[in-house]
Amino acid sequence: MALAPSTFVISITPFDAEGRLDEAAFRAHLNRLGKSGIGVYVGGGGSGEGYTLNRAEAKRVMEIAADELKGKVPVRAMGVEPRTAVQMIEFLEMAKASGVEAAQVYSLDVGHAHIPTDDELNAYFSEVLEATDFPCVLSTHQSVGYRISADLVVGLAKRYKHVVGINCTHPDLGYLAAIIDGIAGAIPVHVGGPMQGLTVFAMGGQGYLSSEGNLAPNLCVRVVDCYAKGDMQGMMSAFGKLIRLFTALYGNGGIRATKAVLNHLGMAGGYPRKPRLPIKQDALNRALKVVEQLGIAEIEKW
Repeated sequence: MALAPSTFVISITPFDAEGRLDEAAFRAHLNRLGKSGIGVYVGGGGSGEGYTLNRAEAKRVMEIAADELKGKVPVRAMGVEPRTAVQMIEFLEMAKASGVEAAQVYSLDVGHAHIPTDDELNAYFSEVLEATDFPCVLSTHQSVGYRISADLVVGLAKRYKHVVGINCTHPDLGYLAAIIDGIAGAIPVHVGGPMQGLTVFAMGGQGYLSSEGNLAPNLCVRVVDCYAKGDMQGMMSAFGKLIRLFTALYGNGGIRATKAVLNHLGMAGGYPRKPRLPIKQDALNRALKVVEQLGIAEIEKW
């Protein structure tokens, strides 16, 4: 049986004006995401500002997400790139205890722009995956400056039965194809960001992750639903809007812009945490103009 298509959002983490975790705003945001049906990752290093979270905060973020979303939509922990296998194992233990359903195993970042060898990566992933029975999603991400060999990614997924997915974020479509072909539909393969959102379907993958789902989760889900129904016109229309929204948000500050737009529209966005700073009014105005032009309010039923 073919795997169902799906999409996930890497959730923002709302902070108050003093930089504290805003639990009430976070719950309100997650509640809105849950109503859309989109899958949710929390605590990610990009959209979730995971690098600014201390251990207690990261644990609390996962606990809140599990409390708000478990049983409603898929809810997973993302975290940040670790320096060592021990750090990744500790994160997985925390994720399991928090009640989320799965966690991403990020690519290893050994620091100072050094690139681990294939043998080192195999040893890292093997140590991590042998230390847990918790459902894991393997990540191969361009942000660390290298890619894990497709053979290694596929081999790990086949060897460890608690690997429940692969997130592949890389511009090389041949690399993506090698992973999808190698895994042969055994587990879902998602791409990071909406840019390859249709390409992944064409290659036999299952969907995409995005930050745009924080603002427009219904739009993100619409792309996938239309694809599943064979509604190509509806899919292309929704995807065109999604890519334009992606361009507007990233071109005006990325997740900072997303938070500012949410706040402006009276929804829970919160503030970015330092070292990130809020965007300027002109950037907010540019983002809001595109949101209006695309008719996002009507799609999201604000």
